[in-house]
Amino acid sequence: MVIMGRIAAAHGIRGWVKIQPYTEYLDSLLDYQTWWIGHEHGPWREVEVKQCEAHNKTLAAQLPDCPDRTAAEKLKGLLIAVPRSSLPQHAGDEYYWSDLIGLAVVNEAGVQLGTVANLLETGANQVLSVTGENGEILIPFVATAIKQVDVQNKCIKVDWAADY
Repeated sequence: MVIMGRIAAAHGIRGWVKIQPYTEYLDSLLDYQTWWIGHEHGPWREVEVKQCEAHNKTLAAQLPDCPDRTAAEKLKGLLIAVPRSSLPQHAGDEYYWSDLIGLAVVNEAGVQLGTVANLLETGANQVLSVTGENGEILIPFVATAIKQVDVQNKCIKVDWAADY
């Protein structure tokens, strides 16, 4: 499974939910009619999406068995995933955003800066939002700052000082 987003809140009174996508493009989740929702370590359940549409920087979706706002509020915080097999293949130097979330970030001096909490799209480039002991650090996802991404060993090496 690849985590593609998170249910952020209820949306309206008719059981819709607001989704914070973890995808490069806001509408990427619209390509999938079936999602898996659940917590990071389970349990997960498959749902057939009734409707989904883009709203500003989030998505709004109507899911089955969610007839009203009260039901939608109970889904807050659940993650949305799709099977990795349903994703398009990518080049060796490309990464799915969801693969980067949770990776440890270490600078070239060996200092642990934290873990990737999110990725932000700024227009010019993507930015890693890294959460650590000193709070949030924003690191541009560009070749001069990102030296190595090792998804298998869950680590990103960066040329970035701890006090930037």
